[in-house]
Amino acid sequence: MKINHYTLDNGLRLVHHEDTGTQMVALNIVYDVGARDEHPDHTGFAHLFEHLMFGGSKHIPDYDVPLQLAGGENNAWTNNDITNYYLTVPAANVEIGFWLESDRMLELAFSPRSLEVQRGVVMEEFRQRCLNQPYGDAGHLLRPLAYRVHPYRWPTIGKDLSHIANATLDEVKDFFFRHYAPNNAVLAVTGHLSWDETRRLADKWFGPIPRRDIARRTLPQEPEQTEERRLTVERDVPLDALYMAFRMCGRGEADYYAFDALSDILSNGRSSRLTRCLVQERKLFSNIDAYVSGSRDAGLLYINGKPSSGATLEEAEAAVWEELERLVQEPVDERELEKVKNKFESTQIFGNINYLNVATNLAWFELTGKAEDIDREVERYRAVNVGQLQAVARRAFRRTNANVLYYRTHVK
Repeated sequence: MKINHYTLDNGLRLVHHEDTGTQMVALNIVYDVGARDEHPDHTGFAHLFEHLMFGGSKHIPDYDVPLQLAGGENNAWTNNDITNYYLTVPAANVEIGFWLESDRMLELAFSPRSLEVQRGVVMEEFRQRCLNQPYGDAGHLLRPLAYRVHPYRWPTIGKDLSHIANATLDEVKDFFFRHYAPNNAVLAVTGHLSWDETRRLADKWFGPIPRRDIARRTLPQEPEQTEERRLTVERDVPLDALYMAFRMCGRGEADYYAFDALSDILSNGRSSRLTRCLVQERKLFSNIDAYVSGSRDAGLLYINGKPSSGATLEEAEAAVWEELERLVQEPVDERELEKVKNKFESTQIFGNINYLNVATNLAWFELTGKAEDIDREVERYRAVNVGQLQAVARRAFRRTNANVLYYRTHVK
């Protein structure tokens, strides 16, 4: 993939890939700020900003209307590591995208009304997703079980509803100017736009934005887990649920791809081990899933499932441990590993056909290393071997590395 690079004087990193197979252009901006950058008593701010950034900027009172009139669309998402904003627009109207994104990077239209509106939206989302939805608080229960000091111990949406309810305009402004800056962001542009025109528009619209003082990130390091951690709760839910989390390495470490492969072997498709053995054959679970968090710092490998009617949580958990012990004791068959590698490769290839996906991925890889890493993902995953898988399984699937949540149906 032909990738172009440019860094503006204010520190904004620009990456570009031209795709003449579309008449559209995607702009993706990733800011190096997520929930891990929040104060423990002021959580949910990164997610709040995902909403505030659409509430009007210094010179543009309404973000959506100009973009929609230009035939464009937009959205955003936040996680514990980053905040990501993207838009797509016809190539003929691409300058509107640069204008909109640069103005809200410059400064938001901070006002008590905007804060109150977006605060209400975020608080309602918190209630719907975490308080009023079955199993919605599982993340709030499992994360602090696995993390004791690292800010991954709270979800992106925030630790407590009161943190957003009590957020002041001054606190919001302070968070913006400490994190939303050209020298703390990457702009990726893909689609039907030349490199020369991309540079010209980036210089014109983003160039005048001043660089800001970004404090060096100093996060507490999570100590090694040395004992099994368990929690049982009762809730008004239709079925019991089992949640397990095992500490693993960060996204940038070599063993990350082995952990990812393990999660695919366990639960990616109908022939995966947990699905085949525990759902189809033994019928202990109605559904079960395994996946990795993909966190930049040391993350988690999750196993979540709901036992079938008649199966207890204890029986279900014991069956999961049997499957994990197989991975510890017996090398994975080469054909089984090759199957998950092929599936991963096809997902990557088809995912990067779309110009918007490419923009999102380029921004991420440039932020965490270099944009060209987008072409090395398959190679790194394919480099995983059966010996590495077994070594990683032995390190991860220990009782002293397990965090287990029993989510029981409340019996009235």
